[in-house]
Amino acid sequence: SMRDPKMEEIFKVAKDDNRDFLYEHEAKALFALYDMPVTQIHVSPNEDDAVEAANRIGYPIVLKIVSPQILHKSDAGGVIVGVEDDEGIREGFRTIVKNAKAYKADAEITGVLVQEMAPKGTEIIVGSTTDPTFGPTLMFGLGGIFVEILKDVSFRVAPITERDAAEMIEEIKAVKILDGARGMPACHKPTLAEILYKTSKMLMENPEIKELDMNPILAYPDSARIVDARIIM
Repeated sequence: SMRDPKMEEIFKVAKDDNRDFLYEHEAKALFALYDMPVTQIHVSPNEDDAVEAANRIGYPIVLKIVSPQILHKSDAGGVIVGVEDDEGIREGFRTIVKNAKAYKADAEITGVLVQEMAPKGTEIIVGSTTDPTFGPTLMFGLGGIFVEILKDVSFRVAPITERDAAEMIEEIKAVKILDGARGMPACHKPTLAEILYKTSKMLMENPEIKELDMNPILAYPDSARIVDARIIM
């Protein structure tokens, strides 16, 4: 295949680990190879390294547990947001590791994720599942109640064109929110369309991906940030 060897390597590490999923930092590394706007991120094996990473990335910081046994990090007390200083990083690191052990005594701990805290924005969800007949499909919607309760989403079968991507955004009922209705800040639709288009390309080039979830993507008037992501292989 014509893939970047770095892509091969991301999946190989997971397979060698007998994992059927990519860690968040691996998923984001994959997105970054497609030039998609991910939050800055670093996996720290210890407190000192975490403090160093936090200073390089810049406060405020989000801390998250990295463990093959803990997929739902917040359920395990494995997420701390809005850390403001070095002492907070050290304390947060210890707390997260302690919580992970309490949640699952035999959990292997790969490290703690030190992540840029993206400012508040409009929550967007992009997802993909593999349909037995059509193969990879793409979904677009607004986050929170729009997806969960109102099921207000648009779908396409991959691969999609840039025009398809733009149309997917216009098809959701709540599209006016992206245009800045009800005093909401408008969102930069071309950036969101680009994320959809690049996700489609990624799905076609990486058949290992069975399911993908970017939830949320935070959208702003001039940009967007992929804040949380998972990939099932």
